[in-house]
Order: sequence, then structure tokens, then C-alpha cells
Amino acid sequence: MTKILVIDDEQNIRELIGLYLRKEGYEVEEAGDGLEALELLKTVRVDLIVLDIMMPKMDGWELCRELRQTSDTPLLMVTAKGEPGQVIKGFELGTDDYLVKPFDPMELVMRVKALIKRYRIASSQIVQVGDVTVDRQSFEVKVGGERLTLPLKEFELLYKLAAYAGQIFTRTQLIEQIWGVDYEGDERTVDVHIKRLRERLQGLTDQVSITTIRGLGYRFEVHT
Repeated sequence: MTKILVIDDEQNIRELIGLYLRKEGYEVEEAGDGLEALELLKTVRVDLIVLDIMMPKMDGWELCRELRQTSDTPLLMVTAKGEPGQVIKGFELGTDDYLVKPFDPMELVMRVKALIKRYRIASSQIVQVGDVTVDRQSFEVKVGGERLTLPLKEFELLYKLAAYAGQIFTRTQLIEQIWGVDYEGDERTVDVHIKRLRERLQGLTDQVSITTIRGLGYRFEVHT
């Protein structure tokens, strides 16, 4: 059974989220702050974490930073802080999605389902999104039945975006994950590679696109 950890210092919020997640068949663990969560994670494996930002002892920012040092478990931030700067900070620290209080519990459930689906797709060596297939073993890309040969960095960038379709990646995240933390170039490198990928996809598919999210970064989108 899929297990989700809900971290919030407000018990009523934990109970509300837990109620809706359990209705969907998920197993739910709870923690009241970041330190309690880290202790729990030493002995319990979870598939996704829902965390608040404003908590005592260790807030969501610090916890997110700590978790990302050792884990790629999906993170969904639920917080009262909805300003653009706060959203950007969350993504740069490694959160996968962001929901602002007050929220519709069913929207949270839908986001949880989407995150779990993305991570299951990403764990496969073959990603298929719309009419685009990216094979990490053979480095083969098919778009609408046509094979493409991509330079390595373009391939890795496309694989990352497609594997997590619908998720926003900041330029900083893409630089660190594709080029490495020691890369000495600037973020315009990402823009250049995105432009080349768009040119390659243009005319071959109308089912997917790489969208610019102003002030945040890029997202791979599927059009149905």
C-alpha cells in the first residue's frame, strides 16, 4: 500500500488531510514538526511527503533541504505562504508541488495522485508521454513515430522533463541535475537547450510541448 507522511504542527490539518487520503486507500503517517518527521523516517519508508512550512523546531524549508540531501521522495508543500518568492524558494529547495492554504482537500488528493504517477513513470527507463517516447537505455527518442538523434545534454534534459511531465523545474534545478553542481556556466545554457528541443519537436507533434512558466522555469505539458 502506498504510504504518505503528513507533516504539520496543526493536528486538525493533519487529521483533515489524513481523512481524505485514507478514503483514497493510502496509508498515512503523521508528524508534528520536522525533527519528529526525520526521526520517523529513520524507521519508516514513505512514498510521498506532504509538509507545512511554518512549524516549530524545524520548519518546512529546513526539512526540505535536509530531505533532498539523501532522498528524492516526492514532496508536496502545503502552506499559507503563496507569494511568488516563496513558491520559487520552495521549488529551488526541491519541492515537487505547492498548495496554498486554505485548500480544497480533493485538490490535494488529485495532486498527490499526480505526483505518485510521475515518480513511478520516472523510475522506469522508458518514458512515454503523448506520442513522445524516450528510452534511457538505448538513448532513442521517438516523436510521432519518427526517430530523433539528440546530443547527450538535450537527451538528458528531455528525459528529465518528460519523466516528470506537469512538474515545474527551475533553471537552477535543471543546471544542477543535468550539468552538475560544479557547472561554471550560466542559466542561459538551459534556455538554449530548451529552444533547440522545441525546434526539434516543432512540426512532429501537437500532443506535447515545453512551456515556460514565467518567473519559475519550464514544464513539459501534455495536450489532450
